[in-house]
Amino acid sequence: MIEILAISGSLRAASTNSALVAALAANAPADCRIRLYDGLGRLPIFNPDDEGERTPPEASRLIDAVTRADGVIVSCPEYAHGVPGGLKNGLDWLVSRDAAVDKPAMLVHASPRSLFARAALAEIMRTMSFALYEDTALEVVLIGKKPPEMDKILAEPASRLAMREAVSAFAGFIGAR
Repeated sequence: MIEILAISGSLRAASTNSALVAALAANAPADCRIRLYDGLGRLPIFNPDDEGERTPPEASRLIDAVTRADGVIVSCPEYAHGVPGGLKNGLDWLVSRDAAVDKPAMLVHASPRSLFARAALAEIMRTMSFALYEDTALEVVLIGKKPPEMDKILAEPASRLAMREAVSAFAGFIGAR
């Protein structure tokens, strides 16, 4: 069983990115289990003085979850042409750890307009030594949709197939490493 951790870079209750990662978990291939990490909003602001024995419990949970996972999927909105602060803060807690080093990661998208955040996030994750999988791009356009509309789009057979195929391809990347 391939264990994948999915992280939404949005803290918004009706987030399209959170809806997308939840749908990925619900539509994962039989050989994959996707667990959702929902603790970004509980992480304290990263401070290198708080690492080691002083690492806050929520930061330890994130570090442990990334360490245990075979791969990581991130779906991220774009705020002011960049990565949201909460997600960047979560990544900062991983910087000086081995959790990200050579960890397979895939970015998925709920908006076709998040081009600056996509590029910035990919650069951040490459710099952190994540093994970024870029052969298959998954984009399910949910921007501007309310939860019932998101649910309808994510339940469409074409969307479900695209999600399953993207996760399956990512699992193949993980397995080949």
